[in-house]
Amino acid sequence: MNTPGLRLLGAALVALLGIWAGLKAYSVRRAHEVHAVAVPAGMASAPSPSDSSASEAAAPHPIVPARLPDFSLNDLTGKSISISAWSGKSLVINFWATWCAPCRREIPLLKTIAAEWAGRDLEVVGIAVDHRDKVKDFAGQFKIDYPVLIGDQDALDIAAKFGMAAPAFPFTVFTDRRGQVVALFVGELHRPQVDFILSEVQDLNQDRIQLPEARRAIAEGLQALAEKHAG
Repeated sequence: MNTPGLRLLGAALVALLGIWAGLKAYSVRRAHEVHAVAVPAGMASAPSPSDSSASEAAAPHPIVPARLPDFSLNDLTGKSISISAWSGKSLVINFWATWCAPCRREIPLLKTIAAEWAGRDLEVVGIAVDHRDKVKDFAGQFKIDYPVLIGDQDALDIAAKFGMAAPAFPFTVFTDRRGQVVALFVGELHRPQVDFILSEVQDLNQDRIQLPEARRAIAEGLQALAEKHAG
């Protein structure tokens, strides 16, 4: 029976469903607003310095391995490449995807870093968590000239080895020449951040500082950069 009471009840249910859907969409959107944070190896991440309230989205909280795990993925030609191919070098391992806007914005910086360090003791390696055909087209379009490895679930499994079981792209792993993981950076990289991290990695490589000191300096330095930017 179509009574006024039933019509009012139906309208109320529609309104409640609309409110629920709006809140659900908001929560999903907020969950993807990941703030950058550096994570020292072997430690859980702390909230980003830009997180000023409980309403801000929390960054992932990975437990980062102390050393670079062994893994292999196919390159753009389909050849399997082990990460140990760059043994003895510091690595900047950037996890990304073609559909990720911050990932695309990082590429010119990563190309610049790769060019500046060419023939020296550092290598930039991209790990694309995407379909090979898309990555090949994308790499050609953006003229990516540093090594790119590609994977689907196998690349996600590697991300999990770095504590990123539910990865937020992009994220970047920095290692020293001994294969020690110095820091993991979640979010889009910018030049001041990269320069600061690599300066500490170089001090570590040249035995001017020890690993705990380098990790602490990176965490404190990036926090200072974030506060300066926020101010």
